[in-house]
Amino acid sequence: MSIKIDDIGTSLSGYFAEHQYSKVAVLVDENTHQYCYPIIESLLPPHVLIQIQSGEINKNLSTCEHIWSALTENQFDRKSLLINLGGGVIGDMGGFCAVTYKRGIDFINIPTTLLAAVDANIGGKLGIDFRGFKNHLGFFQDPNEVFIDPVFLETLNERELRSGFAEVVKHGLITDKDYFNEVTKDGLNQANWNAVIAHSVQIKNAVVTEDPKEKGLRKILNFGHTVGHAIESFYLDTENHLLHGEAIAIGMICEAFLSTKLLGMAKEELEIIKTTLTQIYPNLNIHKGDFTSIIKLMYQDKKNVNSFLNHSLLYEIGRAGYDVAVDEKDVMDSLFYYHKI
Repeated sequence: MSIKIDDIGTSLSGYFAEHQYSKVAVLVDENTHQYCYPIIESLLPPHVLIQIQSGEINKNLSTCEHIWSALTENQFDRKSLLINLGGGVIGDMGGFCAVTYKRGIDFINIPTTLLAAVDANIGGKLGIDFRGFKNHLGFFQDPNEVFIDPVFLETLNERELRSGFAEVVKHGLITDKDYFNEVTKDGLNQANWNAVIAHSVQIKNAVVTEDPKEKGLRKILNFGHTVGHAIESFYLDTENHLLHGEAIAIGMICEAFLSTKLLGMAKEELEIIKTTLTQIYPNLNIHKGDFTSIIKLMYQDKKNVNSFLNHSLLYEIGRAGYDVAVDEKDVMDSLFYYHKI
C-alpha cells in the first residue's frame, strides 16, 4: 500500500497514467457527492457513480448489497476499480465490498474527513457492523493506494473535524507525548493540518507495518475504543447519536481512569487527559441505568479472549500497553468517573 499526501489532481493523474481498468466506480454518500465529488470528477476516466446514505447506522449488509448490485448491474469484472471517496464508513464498507466482489477487485481510498485521513483509511482494516456490533464482519486488506489531500477538510463542519481530532489526540497519547502537547495546545483553529496529518499517518503506519494483523503492538491503537465503541453502539440509533470521535473521547477518559487504577499512570496525567478532552468535546449525560447495557456490548470487542475484557491502556502519556484484562467492576467505576465530570 502506498500513502500519498499531495494535490489530488497530481495523485490521480499519476495513478491512471500507470494503471488501466476495464471499469471504474466511485462510491460516495450524499455529502461527498455534493461537496467532494466535484473536486475529482474531471480528473477521472469514464466511471459509474454509486451513492449510499451517510452514517454509521448504514454500514451494514443491506448497504453492501446495494453496492454489489450496482457493480453487478454495470457488469464490473475483476479488472475493475472502486474508488472510495469519503470518510471512515465509505472506506471501511467500500473496501469490504471490493474485497468480496468476485473474490476481489482493486480499490483506492480518497479520505475526505480528518478521521479517515489519519486513522480509518490507514492500515487495511475493512468491515461493516452486524446486529449493532461495530466492525463485526471484516477483513485485513490494504487498498492499492490512499490519496490524502487536506483540501477536502474544507468541506467539513466543525463537529466532523472535532470528531477526527480525537484520533490525532490518541496518537499522541499512545506514542508521542510531545505530539500530544503540541496538537492540544494548538487546538482545532490553529492546527497545521498538513503537518498534523503527516505526523499521525507516520505514527499509525509505523505501528501497522510492524503488526499488520493486530496480533500485538497494533492493539495500542485501540486505546479508548473498548469503552468508546460500546458507547457509540449503544447510542447509534438514538437522539443522542455520537460521531465516532466523540464516543472515543469518552472512551479515552474512561480508559485513562483505568490506566491510573491498573497500570499506575500518574493521577496528574489522568487529570491532564480529562481536562484536555472535556474542553474539546461536549459532555454526554450517560444514565447510570445504562451502564450494564454498555458493558454488555464490550463483550463483543475483538480484543477479548476467553470472555475477558481486554483493554489497551497507558503507562504514561506517550507509552501504551495492550491485552490488559479488566473486570466489570473496574469498567463500571470508569463509567461512574466519567458520569461525575
